[in-house]
Amino acid sequence: MLTSKHSISAAKPLLERYFWPLLALIWLTATGLDRLWLHLDQRLPAWDQADYLNSALDHGRALGLVAGGSWQGWQPLLDLSPKIPPLASLLNGTVLAIAGDHPDQAAWALSLWFGMLLLVVALWGRELMGAGLGLGAALLCCLMPLLAELRVDYVLEIPVCASCTWALWLLGRWLKGGKWLQALAAAGAIAAALLIKQSALLVLLLPVLWVSLSALWLGGPRRLQLLAAMALVLALLLPWLQHNLVTTLGGTQRATLESAAREGDPNASSLAGWLWYPKRLPALVGELPLFGGIAGLLIATWRRPVAKKWFWLSGCLAAGALLTVLSPNKDPRYLAPLLPLLALVLARGWLALPLPLLGLGLVVAGGLTASTRARAIERQGTPPEPLEAIVRYLQAQKPMAARTLIVVPSTGSLNQHNVSYYGRRAGGQLVGRQLGNNPAQIPAALASAEQLLLGTGFQGSVGTEAQVFSNSIRNSGLFKLEQSWPKPWGGTFELWQRKQTAPKAKGFANRFPLLAAGLAEGPKGLTPLFDAIGVQHQLDGHRSYQVQVRQQALTQLRRDPNNQQALWSLALLGVLQNRALEAEQWFARLEQLEPQNPWPPAYRAVVLNAAWQPWRARAVADAGQKRSANPVLEGLGDLSGALSGEIWRLGELQKSLPKAVQAVEQQLAN
Repeated sequence: MLTSKHSISAAKPLLERYFWPLLALIWLTATGLDRLWLHLDQRLPAWDQADYLNSALDHGRALGLVAGGSWQGWQPLLDLSPKIPPLASLLNGTVLAIAGDHPDQAAWALSLWFGMLLLVVALWGRELMGAGLGLGAALLCCLMPLLAELRVDYVLEIPVCASCTWALWLLGRWLKGGKWLQALAAAGAIAAALLIKQSALLVLLLPVLWVSLSALWLGGPRRLQLLAAMALVLALLLPWLQHNLVTTLGGTQRATLESAAREGDPNASSLAGWLWYPKRLPALVGELPLFGGIAGLLIATWRRPVAKKWFWLSGCLAAGALLTVLSPNKDPRYLAPLLPLLALVLARGWLALPLPLLGLGLVVAGGLTASTRARAIERQGTPPEPLEAIVRYLQAQKPMAARTLIVVPSTGSLNQHNVSYYGRRAGGQLVGRQLGNNPAQIPAALASAEQLLLGTGFQGSVGTEAQVFSNSIRNSGLFKLEQSWPKPWGGTFELWQRKQTAPKAKGFANRFPLLAAGLAEGPKGLTPLFDAIGVQHQLDGHRSYQVQVRQQALTQLRRDPNNQQALWSLALLGVLQNRALEAEQWFARLEQLEPQNPWPPAYRAVVLNAAWQPWRARAVADAGQKRSANPVLEGLGDLSGALSGEIWRLGELQKSLPKAVQAVEQQLAN
C-alpha cells in the first residue's frame, strides 16, 4: 500500500497534465454555486452595491454601450469617477452591456474577476511548488468565507484582490528575472490595481519600494527598467488623477480618517487596533482551512527549512498585513486582498498533511461553506421591499423622462442609490436623491420638490429629523398622496406629488447668479452658496439648471463683455463641473475688472493648483498680493511656490499658511 507521500508524488504528473481542465472546473463549480446563490437570494442591492452598479451603468453609457448614453469624449468619461478610479467600472459596464442590467446579470463581472484571481493564484502556486499547490490554493480561495461572500457582493474587493495578486506575482518575477518585459508587465499590473481602488496601495506600497530599492542597488539595466516602469505607471494614472485630484483626496480622507472616527475604529496605537484583524481571521478564512493549514505548515517546516523562493510571497503578505493594521479605518473587506496570498501559504501546509486527512478536510471545508450560505438564505425569509413596483409606477407615468425622486427613507433594500439604478435601467432617466436629515432643507423642498417618497414605520439610517421633514411635506397643502405600497416589516412607502394648484416649483437658474456673485466677498459668501447648491443637487439630480445658467450668462456677455454677474456664474460653473482651466479664464477676466479685489486671484490660484499648474498659481497669487495685501494670497503664493519646486518657500509657508487659515475662519465666523 502506497504511503500518503508516495500517493501525492504519484499524483503530481496527473495534476500537471490536467492542470488547466481542473482549474477551469474549480472556477465553473464556484461560479455555478454563485449563480445559484444569486437566484435564491432575494435581497436588493444596498447602498454601496447600488452605488457601484450605478457607476458601472454610468461608464457603460459613457462608452456608448448601454441604452441611454453615448460617447461624449474623454472629459465627460473622467467626470464619472471623481473619488474612486474608473477601471473596474469601465470593465463592469462593458459586462453589464453584454450580460444585461439586472443586478444578478451584472454580477457576471464578479465571476470574471474571480476567474482572473484563481488564474494568477494557480500560476503563482505552480511556479512555487507545482500544479498541486496552485490548484490547492485556488480551491482554498473558493472555500474562504470572506471571498465567497464577496463573489456575490457587488463591491470592488474581488477586482482589487485579482489585480493586486497579479501585480505582486509579476513584481516578484521581475525581481527574480530582471527582464524588460517583466518590468513593463509589472508596471501595467500596478497601474491597473491603483486604477481600480486606492486601497490597493496598502498591499502594493512596500513591495514596490522593495523592488525599486533592489533595482537601484543592482544597477545596470534594472535602473533603466525601473525608470521605464515608473513612467508607464504615471502615464496610465495621470489622466484620471490629474482630472480628479481634489475630489480624490477629499474622498480618501472621508473614507479613512473621518469614517474611522465616526465608527470608533481602534487605531494602531492600541492593542485593540493590532488585534482587530487577527481576532476576525478564523471567521474570514474559515477555521478549518486556517488551522489545518497552520498545522501542515508546522509539519512541513519541521521536515524541511523554508526555501528562498517563498521569501517574496511571505514578505508581501507581511508587508500588506502591516499597512492594513496601521490603516485607521477597519473593515473585513480591507483584509480581502491578502487572502489569496494567505491561500498560497496555507495550501503549502495542507499538502504536507496525510492524504486521507487532506481529502477529508477539503470535503468538510466545502460543506461548511455551502451550509453557511444556505443558513444565510434561510435567515432572510423576508420578501424584498417594493422598489421595483415603485419604479414601474413612476416610469409608467413618464417613460424615459429625466426626473428626480426625493427619497427620505434609507434602508439597505430601498435607498436613493438603488432607486437611481432601477430607475435608469433600460435607458431610464429617473434618479433618486435624499433629503430630510436637516430641517434647514424643508423650505427648499417645499419650494422646488416635485415628487417625494416618504415612509411610515422604520425609516432606516435617517435620523429623527426625517420625521419632521416628512410631516412638513404632508401638512404643507402643496403635495398630494398619489400612491402607497406596504413594507414587508410593517408601515408603508408613500409617493407624494406636487399639486397642480400649488405654486410652480422655483427654478434655481435665476437664483444661481446672485449666489455666484457672493464669491466676490470672499469666504463668507461660500457658506450660503454651497448650502444652497448642496440642496439643489438633491432636488435636481440631473443638474439641469446648469445648462440654463450657462446659456443666460453667455447671452449676457454677448451684450456686455464686462458683465460681472455673468462672469462669476461661469467661473462657478467651471468649478462645479470640474473644469479648472475653464474656471481660471473667467476668474482672470474678473481679476482684470476688479484689480483691488483679492478674491478673484485667490480663486484663480486655487483652480490652477487643482489643474496641476502651481507655477502659474504662484505668479497669480504673488501679483495679487502686491496689489492688495491679503493673508490668503500670501499663503497661496507660498504654497504654490513650494509645490512648483521653490523649496525655500517652505519656511515662509509655515508662517503664512496659519495666518491664511485664520483669516478664512474669521470671515466665515462673521
